[in-house]
Amino acid sequence: MASIERDLTFPVDGQLLMVLPRAGASINNPDVRLPILRSDGDGYYLEMRVEADTNDAGEVAVIRRVPLEDLTTDEWEELKQQYDSLDLETLAAQGIAKGLEKIQDRKIQRLFMALLTFLNPRQVGIVLYLYKLADEQNNGPVVTFRSNNLLENLGYSRTKGGSFHAKVRSQLNRDLVALHRVELVLAKSLREGNKIGAEVIIKSILRIKSYKIENLSRDFDLAKAADYTYELADSYTVSLEFFEGSSRAGDYVLFAGDVDVTQKLGSNTKNDYRTKLLIYLASRLKWDSPQDGQYLTISKQYLFKNLDLLGSNSSRNNQIFWRTVEELQQEGYILGAQELPGKRKTPSIQFQINPHKLRPSVA
Repeated sequence: MASIERDLTFPVDGQLLMVLPRAGASINNPDVRLPILRSDGDGYYLEMRVEADTNDAGEVAVIRRVPLEDLTTDEWEELKQQYDSLDLETLAAQGIAKGLEKIQDRKIQRLFMALLTFLNPRQVGIVLYLYKLADEQNNGPVVTFRSNNLLENLGYSRTKGGSFHAKVRSQLNRDLVALHRVELVLAKSLREGNKIGAEVIIKSILRIKSYKIENLSRDFDLAKAADYTYELADSYTVSLEFFEGSSRAGDYVLFAGDVDVTQKLGSNTKNDYRTKLLIYLASRLKWDSPQDGQYLTISKQYLFKNLDLLGSNSSRNNQIFWRTVEELQQEGYILGAQELPGKRKTPSIQFQINPHKLRPSVA
């Protein structure tokens, strides 16, 4: 097998990739439980659980939660009243925006939105960009970046005045705060031989260490901007929480340095099946042992579930799936893909992954 030129790739930690598809599972995923409010001796939480699937070790249980810090008893009671306004049936049947309509408090509405849409493909693109920067900056898990550079890499266009639209700027800060604020609760050793580890860890995708405002007349507050306003800092310094650096011990996947994280203008991020499939294939490269280092065979059932192709229209689902495969073939990540018959009429897809574009490390 041909080797990858190291300087044309960047590593993303294996543990992060193993959990990423589960941590970002949508509200429609059958393994996802609707959000709950929970309190214990350590504090108050808004959380969602993704249940494990006993038929596949890769479909692990993950809890994503937002710690609700500095709440008074009265504020907790108010939050519970707002939670009762959450239309859970509408949320699942008609979409997140419709389900949140009755919640009047903007901060609480945005907290729910952050949790329900966590690790959408746009946010995954941000994470990939930051891991690429970490490799370039060579400062361990700590990454410093300018907001405008990230917006450009995400494919957003400037206005005639040379700035970015307020809505786009606001969305970036909310994405960064969500990646900082939402915690993941998971087993530390996701796989140890044939056993699932029992030690529990709590990590965020990243932690915002500091941010800079270049126009001192601006009054900017990180959390308030995410919860209420349309603001963005000029630059951020973050720490990637899953980053293991030189102690990775071979537990990473190499991504092509030219990985495309741009967003399709005018398209809803939930329809970005290309990013979902790319990340799921990277995840399976860590869960499975690819034959000859390139061949992955994955149940079509799990592919569709992790791509959010959950509707009953099988023809539409198939069309979207194969169109997405073709897209990754055109980009060079997939060299070939074919459907294989399976037991009990459950087919699988065999992928040939291009090791020049995506490859697991060899420990």
